[in-house]
Amino acid sequence: MADNDCLFCRIAAGEIPARVAYEDNDVFAFHDVSPQAPTHVLIIPRRHIRSAAELSAEDGPLLGGMLAAATRIAEQEGVAGSGYRLVTNVGKAAGQSVDHLHVHLLGGRSLSWPPG
Repeated sequence: MADNDCLFCRIAAGEIPARVAYEDNDVFAFHDVSPQAPTHVLIIPRRHIRSAAELSAEDGPLLGGMLAAATRIAEQEGVAGSGYRLVTNVGKAAGQSVDHLHVHLLGGRSLSWPPG
């Protein structure tokens, strides 16, 4: 179920233009408009889920689909061989700026650890 006020729900619905990286019935992925790496794709569930804190055991297939999408996107973006990072932030203090579960796929450069 989409949230009409949610930016990411509106992007997934095609109401706001985005450079699409992947889509299927459950998952939508698009390039970040403010990339933090040469490859920066956001992978979201089409269903509105505020953050990973709202996930339950029943969401296992959805998460599996999101991770499978990440693998496919990394391959098509040419970062699968060199490596990439998958990150999800939960809450404002962790850097979550949109209240819709999303996984950042970052690659195309060396990524330091620990992250900022």
